[in-house]
Amino acid sequence: MESASPEQTSDDQVPGERGRWRWRWPRHEWTLAILGSLLLAVVLTWPTLRHPASTIPGDLGDPTLQAWQVAWSGHALLTDPGSLWHSNTFYPERYTYAYSDTLLGYAPFGMLGSGFEAAVIRYNVLYVLLHALAFLGAYALARQLGANRWGGAVAGIAWAYAPWRLAHSGHLNILSSGGIALALAMLARGHGWSLRHGYRPERRRPGWALAGWLVAAWQITLGFGIGLPLVYFLLAAVLVAAGCFGWSWWRKRERPPFGRRLLLADLAGGAVFGAVTLLLGLVYLRVVDLNPQAERTLDWTKMFSPPLIGFVTAPADSWMWGEAHAAAREQLTWPPEMALLPGMTLIGLAAAGLFVSVYRPWHRVALGLGVLGAVLLGLGATLGGDGDPGYLTLSMHLPGWDALRTPGRMMHWISLLLAVLAAGLVTALAEPSSRSADQPSDQPSDQPSDQPSDQPSDQPSPRRWTRIVMPVVLLVPLTLVTLEGVNRTPHPTVPPPPAAMRAAQEPMLVLPAGGVGDLNYMLWTTDGFPRVTNGLGGFEPVTQAQTRVAVASFPDQGSVTYLRGIGVRSVVAVPSRAAGTPWEGIEARPVDGLGITREDFDGVLVYRL
Repeated sequence: MESASPEQTSDDQVPGERGRWRWRWPRHEWTLAILGSLLLAVVLTWPTLRHPASTIPGDLGDPTLQAWQVAWSGHALLTDPGSLWHSNTFYPERYTYAYSDTLLGYAPFGMLGSGFEAAVIRYNVLYVLLHALAFLGAYALARQLGANRWGGAVAGIAWAYAPWRLAHSGHLNILSSGGIALALAMLARGHGWSLRHGYRPERRRPGWALAGWLVAAWQITLGFGIGLPLVYFLLAAVLVAAGCFGWSWWRKRERPPFGRRLLLADLAGGAVFGAVTLLLGLVYLRVVDLNPQAERTLDWTKMFSPPLIGFVTAPADSWMWGEAHAAAREQLTWPPEMALLPGMTLIGLAAAGLFVSVYRPWHRVALGLGVLGAVLLGLGATLGGDGDPGYLTLSMHLPGWDALRTPGRMMHWISLLLAVLAAGLVTALAEPSSRSADQPSDQPSDQPSDQPSDQPSDQPSPRRWTRIVMPVVLLVPLTLVTLEGVNRTPHPTVPPPPAAMRAAQEPMLVLPAGGVGDLNYMLWTTDGFPRVTNGLGGFEPVTQAQTRVAVASFPDQGSVTYLRGIGVRSVVAVPSRAAGTPWEGIEARPVDGLGITREDFDGVLVYRL
């Protein structure tokens, strides 16, 4: 019996056909790809899910901030959407949620559960899922561009678990790049385009194009740190595609096929993408208007610009290369942003992919030039002076680019282009040797040929030997890129909020104030989200600096008067954290005559003003 056509619904299918579909979908490529990406993420991020309620990957700095960010967005959208940008931290400032990349796109996760423990679990789950999405996105992109399953798997692992990412284990906003590759894959599929076959109008899918724009818009909501280059890449891609369309029309005197539905999908999707980008951009511009010190200067870019050796140097958390590259890291002024190794195996595969590939030669050249251009941008100020073309020039002329202070984050694009090149090589090796790499067959590479062999059945043909040996050979690059992604990332225990936080009235100040400790306090506030003056972001608001100076001698009459003046009703002091700060020994300071009370909660002090 013939299988049902795509136009048939499940109700039109006979029971036997529905039964075959039920057995077939668990073995479908994309079912296996999704399940494989999840399993791989759990394994390669281990031990993140060993103690998800009490530990966190990386350190106790930025991860605690980002756990709070996800929790706050979900809480605000559920309880008071109008207060989203005016968070409970940095009191009494406004637009405080936009003091750094917001991770707003993860707000639906923030709606699940409440409290401190839920915030930590949520962060750890997201940490695993974003790696799974990065693999799936790169796998989908490589497949759409012409790679087979082997090539897609190599590209997915090489991009999602590139060694350089291990330096950013504490930066959820930097690791959350899966939407970039997935959006590009959907847009390419929607427009019927691949590196292997070029433009094929009969393969156009307007729905996929629209989905690609929506995924790109979601990626922007995770932050401009890696989202802004995507904005300019898509803008450039649209201009190039329009130019090619116009050139073909003028040269052939006939309009190339495009289609009204695809045009409408692009217009609608592009409008959503543009609106999201513009609206988020306006919020950040408002922050700069209120806080002029938030504007980044080129000095930041110069400070974080890596030397060329950084591109072949692995971070300390790399299991395979961490110790071996220790001497090289000593030459880097800021290793967390300058240890940028995309993977030794990936570099080798991509270099070979320039010469042997299923992609067309000029497409390989374009990919190679793309890698070179991205590397030159990634060097930042290392490339030359202020007047030379490169990252600094973009910072001076492209809107918003000056806020991207770390050129090394161009590694997202460098490693993605390298992964696509590697996928072309692996696909060429995986397919039958009789097939030309530059003239691929339309038959799927991972399906056996329907043509009978001319060789006697008792004498294995070269093609049969190839089918036996080649999977073993292809396991070598797949294994190597996987091993290069193995981590030795620390997973410290997150300090829980003291009971005193629940006893204090808001707005409150937590001491000692300033530094990384404020990030921990932000996470502590996920138990009820009381307003606090504490916070740490991409810059320091003027009022926060004033508060820290005014309360250096707390408790005394001057500091109490100041805090009452700005509306603070309670001060929570944690003496165990105060060593080496102005508040060391605060538990011995008298409160007599100040008109305040002090209460001890298991070593944590609450002052009621």
